[in-house]
Amino acid sequence: MIRVRMKVAYDGTAYHGWQVQKNGNSIEAELNKHLSALLQEEIRVIGASRTDAGVHALCNIAVFDTHTRMPAEKISYALNQRLPDDIRIQESCQTAPDFHPRKCSSIKTYEYRIWRGEFPMPVVRLYSHFIYTSLDLGKMREAASYLEGEHDFKSFCSADSQAESTVRTVYRIELDEQGSMLIIRISGNGFLYHMVRIIAGTLTECGKGRYTPGHVRDILEAKDRQLAGPTMPARGLTLTGYEFV
Repeated sequence: MIRVRMKVAYDGTAYHGWQVQKNGNSIEAELNKHLSALLQEEIRVIGASRTDAGVHALCNIAVFDTHTRMPAEKISYALNQRLPDDIRIQESCQTAPDFHPRKCSSIKTYEYRIWRGEFPMPVVRLYSHFIYTSLDLGKMREAASYLEGEHDFKSFCSADSQAESTVRTVYRIELDEQGSMLIIRISGNGFLYHMVRIIAGTLTECGKGRYTPGHVRDILEAKDRQLAGPTMPARGLTLTGYEFV
């Protein structure tokens, strides 16, 4: 028996998130199905990040145990021949038998993309959220600074979250302009349910002038989800970095 670690990239548009669902297909279900067929044994993967429906990833991590004699580094090539075009394994390797991607220290990086313009741009519609109003990036950056560090992010967590603790550490938040595309890049030691999308929605409200930057600090301290901004649509969110530390 060996444990195999894979780096998984996917376009989440057609899926009900990472985790197996009763009401629709998921990334996890596709991996389980095609790995089981490939290796001729029942496979159940464990994912590092349980991304929501419609969220994308460049580098989610998954592990599974197998009795196969196929070299672990060759599994990515064989599995990619079976997977749908919107899921691809970027690499596979053997890892320690006790390695668990959700039980080790890591730095996750997400990007939320916003297309700004008078009209939407069709070629980016599946991977960004469209906003036609202007945004004050100076105010957004100032507001973001209040969220860096270790805080109780209860105000930025979906009300139906089942997390035991809402304390997380955000290492940095960057706003990167690439033409009409605004990228909100957030790195942290972990994120609560909808946390990145709520932060993006709150910063956007600041950019529109509906909140002052200092109000974000008040929202954080209030620990009240109703005070924070909207949960931005899933399509704009991509898991872009996963580093084990």
